[in-house]
Formats: sequence, structure tokens, C-alpha cells
Amino acid sequence: MSLVTGHEISDLRISVAGPKDYFALLKPRVMSLVVLTALAGMMIEPGKVHPLIGFVSLLAIAVGAGASGALNMWYDADIDAKMGRTAQRPIPAGRVLPNEALGFGLFLSAFSVLTLGLVANWLAAGLLAFTIFFYAVIYTMWLKRWTPQNIVIGGAAGALPPVVACAAVTGSVSLASIVLFAIIFIWTPPHFWALAIAKAGDYGRAGVPMMPNVKGEKHTRFEMLVYTAIMAPAGVVPALLGHASIAYGVIAAIAGAFMLHLAIQVWRAKDADDADKPCKKLFGFSILYLFLLFGVIVVENTIVTALRTFG
Repeated sequence: MSLVTGHEISDLRISVAGPKDYFALLKPRVMSLVVLTALAGMMIEPGKVHPLIGFVSLLAIAVGAGASGALNMWYDADIDAKMGRTAQRPIPAGRVLPNEALGFGLFLSAFSVLTLGLVANWLAAGLLAFTIFFYAVIYTMWLKRWTPQNIVIGGAAGALPPVVACAAVTGSVSLASIVLFAIIFIWTPPHFWALAIAKAGDYGRAGVPMMPNVKGEKHTRFEMLVYTAIMAPAGVVPALLGHASIAYGVIAAIAGAFMLHLAIQVWRAKDADDADKPCKKLFGFSILYLFLLFGVIVVENTIVTALRTFG
């Protein structure tokens, strides 16, 4: 017997899972963002790290993120089955048995934390363990089903990879990594609520208290504007503090201003139907925004490192 979410709905299916299904449990799109933000967290710090230690540390952080995704899909299988966006995920679609996903997630969690501790240091490993616990337990099992502030508080888990990566390299938590954490943390609500407005019907059927379902889409659009207005200048802070170049600051300012422009369009929409198209634009650009900011940090630090090495 297997349990769909670990706490209800039993099933007697036979697993037909393939490698692609287990890879899907890792939420590869989220993992790619984690890798980029963690790499930026490593590279924004002065000093050198052995390439092998850096690579294995980055891999451990990525695996830890994948473990969180697998545990999230295990517990949320009942919700995922009721939503069009997630109904074809491996567990609700019947390709992966729930207990297999649970075991997979727990194994990867332990493996990633132990690997990071042995290769880098135990501060980084402890932060990674906390990140996995926060996402899988605090957010997935509690906040998501309890409060419309779920994505606001739960966003801390997605914002921690740069801090974990910084600790892996330096053995401490720096101001630079905290700034990167803050950018992702503030970015998360407008990014996710843009999707939540478009998928409010799905969340309503699943009984998830997302902000548009509880407070209404008009209130949610206003909060999206507020968060974006804070996020836009926050994105420039790394340059102001000397952790990134002037070029980064210019790019961050332009990208932040454009995202704020999109948030204003969302806020000014007459109703939910009118807000649908601006929300989709905001959601799409918000992903590009984060990749752009953290990508610039990685690229410019790679160039600086190369010049120091071969110059």
C-alpha cells in the first residue's frame, strides 16, 4: 500500500516510472534557477575556492533543491491532481508511487546535506538542511494550506541558495549574500501571484488559500505593485555596495523599471479578465529579470577571475 500524500488516499498501483519521471520530481526549471543564484552567491565573494570544491558544492545545493521538489510533490499529490497545471505530474498521473517519491526525496536530502558538509563545511550543510526543511515542512505541509501569506513567508526557502553557496565558499554568511537573498525574497510574491491570478480557479478547486482566492485579485494586484516597487531599487543595491559593477547597476535599474511598468499595468487593469494578459507578461518577464541580474553577476565575476588568472 502507498499513500498519496503520506496522510490520506491509499492506492495499490504498480509503478511505471522511468528516468524522466524521477527527473521531473526534481522540478528542473526551479533547479536551474537555484543553480544560477547559488553560483552568483559563490562568485560575488572575494577570494578563491578550489574548482572541485565549488563544483561539488554547487551540485549538492542543486540536489538539495531537487529533494525539496520531490518532497513537495509527494505531499501535494492530492492538490496537484485537482489542478490542470499540475495534474500530469508523475505522482497524480500515476507514473510514480507516492512512497517512492518520498523515499527518493529523503535520500537526496540526506545525500546533499552530507556531501556539502564533507566537501565544504557544516555551516553550509546546516543551511541547506534548513532550506530543505523549510520548503518541505514549513511551506508545503503548513503555510501553503493555511495562510494566503504562504508564498511570502515560504519564499525564504527559494531565496536561501546564495546564502548557502556563500557559506560553502567562505564558511560564513556575508552581507552580499544577504542582499541577494533579499532580492529573491521580495521578487517571489509578484512573480508567483501573477501566476496565481491566472490559475485562481485551479487553486480554488484544490482548496489552497492563495492571495487572489482569499483577499481577491484586486487586492493581490495592489500588493504585487507594492512588492515590485520595493524590488526594483533593491535589485540595484549590489552595485551600490560595491558587490557588483556599475554595468550591473544600470542593467538592474532598467530591468527593475520595466518590471515595475508591467506591475503598474496589472494594477490598473479593470478586472480579472483585463488583468490576465498583463499578468502573463509580468510572470514571463519576472523569470527573465532574475536570470538577467544573477547572470550578469556570474558573467562579470567570471571575467574578473579570468583577468586575474591570465592577466
